[in-house]
Amino acid sequence: MARHKVEISGVNTANIKVLTNEEMKELFKKMHEGDEIARNQLVEGNLKLVLSILKRFISRCENMDDLFQIGCVGLLKAIDNFDLSHDVKFSTYAVPMILGEVKRYLRDNNSIRVSRSLKDIAYKTMKYKEEVFNETGKSPTVEDIAKELNVEPFDIINAMDSMKEPVSMFEAIYNDGGDTIYLCDQIEDKKTNSRDIEIKLAIDEAIDGLSEREQLILDERFVIGKTQMEIAKELDISQAQVSRLEKSAINRLKKVLR
Repeated sequence: MARHKVEISGVNTANIKVLTNEEMKELFKKMHEGDEIARNQLVEGNLKLVLSILKRFISRCENMDDLFQIGCVGLLKAIDNFDLSHDVKFSTYAVPMILGEVKRYLRDNNSIRVSRSLKDIAYKTMKYKEEVFNETGKSPTVEDIAKELNVEPFDIINAMDSMKEPVSMFEAIYNDGGDTIYLCDQIEDKKTNSRDIEIKLAIDEAIDGLSEREQLILDERFVIGKTQMEIAKELDISQAQVSRLEKSAINRLKKVLR
C-alpha cells in the first residue's frame, strides 16, 4: 500500500464526487427540511475528506476498511450537527470530529496490534490441542501442531505468545514483607535517565493539550512533511491561519521544555 494512498474495499475512490461549498449549502438546507436523499449526498460528497484524514493512520492500522467506517461515523456526526448559521465551512467543522472518532477508536481498540494471520494460527492451535487432548489425554507438542497446520514451530510459539494478556510494568514480582520489587525495576534501561522520561511525559501531555486541529497541523507538517499550503487546502482555510496555528502550537510546546 502506498504511503499516501488509502485503499478501501467496495469504494471506488477515483469516482467519489467532491461537492462545492454552494452545493453543500443547498443540500444542508434540504436535509434540515427532512430530505434523507440530501443527507446521503452530503455523506458521499465528503468521503474524500475522510480518506484524506485516514492517510496519516495507514502505518497504525492493519484494516483500513474498519478505520474508514469509523471515519464515516465521525462524518455523519458532523453532518447531523453542522449549523449553517455559524458561517463556517463544513470541512473546518468536520475535520476535528472525524479525527476525534478515528483517534478514539485506535486508542480503545488498537493498543496492541495482533495480525489476523497470527490470530488464525493461534485459534487453530487451540482447537487442535483440545481435539488431541480429548482423544489421547495428552497435549500435542509444538512440532506436532506445526506439522498439522503446515507452519513452522516458531509460528506456533509466536502466535500463542501474541494472545497472552499484557503484563503491567508495575506488577509486583517479589515481596518479602519489606520493599516490593516491581517488573519495571528489573528491566530498567540504564542508558535512559529519569529526566529524559520526565521530558517525554511532559511533551506528550502538552501535545494532548493542543486542539485536534493543532495536532493535525503539527503531524502533517513535521511527520508527513506537507507544506502549509497543502494543509490549508485540505482544511479549507488560509495559509496564514495554518501558519498562525502552527506557530501557536510550537510556542506552547516550547514552554514545556524551558
